[in-house]
Amino acid sequence: MNKPPPSFFPIPAIDHAFAGIGAGIVAVLCMHPLDLLKVKYQVATKSPSGGVGKAIWNSLKSIKENEGWRGLYRGVGPNIAGNASSWGLYFLFYNMLKARASNGDPNYKMSPGTYLLCSAEASAVTAIMTNPIWVVKVRMFTTRADSPNAYRGLWDGLSSIYKAEGLAGWWKGTSLALFGVSNGALQFMAYEEMKRLGFESKKRKFALLGREYTPNDDKLSNTAYTLMSGASKLVALTLTYPYQVVRSRIQNNATAHLYPTIPACIKRTFSEEGLRGFYRGLGTNLVRVLPGTCVTFVVYENIAWLLRSSAARKDQLLREQEISSGLD
Repeated sequence: MNKPPPSFFPIPAIDHAFAGIGAGIVAVLCMHPLDLLKVKYQVATKSPSGGVGKAIWNSLKSIKENEGWRGLYRGVGPNIAGNASSWGLYFLFYNMLKARASNGDPNYKMSPGTYLLCSAEASAVTAIMTNPIWVVKVRMFTTRADSPNAYRGLWDGLSSIYKAEGLAGWWKGTSLALFGVSNGALQFMAYEEMKRLGFESKKRKFALLGREYTPNDDKLSNTAYTLMSGASKLVALTLTYPYQVVRSRIQNNATAHLYPTIPACIKRTFSEEGLRGFYRGLGTNLVRVLPGTCVTFVVYENIAWLLRSSAARKDQLLREQEISSGLD
């Protein structure tokens, strides 16, 4: 049996959590203006004029002219907190669940169904724990900084919601967030399978060349990670996007009277906008999410690999020191 890959922190799951936090922060800093725009489109009831590219450019330009550069990064605090904590918690729980499913056996070959289950469980726990942050994010995204009662930041938003709506306000839309678990589960099932095939191909090439496969080689190219993450996200997002529109609309305080409940929101959206209403902002979301997903996974995989390779070098150094001490 092969040894499990070395870990920088006490357990491998913490390595992955650290990598997830780093990836979430980098992705938000790169993609925040488009994320802001996506939420604005989701809560809107009219389609923006022009094609997707033109609509995105005009909308970003309008925000810049009316609110300045700070307007393009309104809500960046909650967005960083939400993404960093979500990816960190997700990868922590996901890798703990995978380790439990394999009983720590690095040679255990997980089935697509097992990947799906582990991802769904990790996504569900993460969604419940981070939902209050997303409520603040949506409300900050859909209001101007100079509007009455605008949240000044994450903590102000959380405290304001608690005072006005109680704990229930923090978990508004949680049931839809749990439905969105299917998005991440489908994506990770596809991503893990593609990654497994990529590693198997790489190991076969090493075997043919007579090269030893070491922890330093336990990494695919950034191009491969980009293509795999993009393809898996495209499929998952197309299948599960409508729940995001409904969630954004019921979390948006300004339209609470129009969409008081999930069934009412679904009924009103369908009757007034048809099926197209459930895909409001999809074009913008694809423009934002696909690059954002690729950035997240490439950064995550590289940080995780750096932690593994650093741990491997540390282990190698310790073994060499032990051998040297024995010889002395």
